[in-house]
Amino acid sequence: MNNAGFMAEMAEEEMQQEQKPATQEEAEDAELEKQEKLAFPVAAVVRLMRKHLDREKIIKKDVKIAMNKWLERVCSKVAREMNKFPYVTMSINEFKEGVRVYDDMENFEKDKKRILAHLDAIKKDIERLERDLGKIESDVY
Repeated sequence: MNNAGFMAEMAEEEMQQEQKPATQEEAEDAELEKQEKLAFPVAAVVRLMRKHLDREKIIKKDVKIAMNKWLERVCSKVAREMNKFPYVTMSINEFKEGVRVYDDMENFEKDKKRILAHLDAIKKDIERLERDLGKIESDVY
């Protein structure tokens, strides 16, 4: 075997090793992608999930599938919203309009927490005023 043939064989071997998953979990994820016809690479979805999960948490197969399918549905909904615009080129403005409903939900949750905290403060003020005026607990009912 000449030097060029040896180098070609070595390069092919390296490519095959790069294509092989590094862990058992990655191998299972690759198989899962093939079986389920998922929209996104399972490994990428799992990597994002792991950033926000405790290290000892284990993500079951059905969760990986469900997350992937949910992301596909959300992406489809955003794309349909963007498609409502008459423009041929979609810019960041159309994207922002497409995701507005999800951003609004986040803002709604923040507002809800703020309002509930304010209501709790009002309740405490009322209780303090009742005590100051001499109203006893049994009269409150």
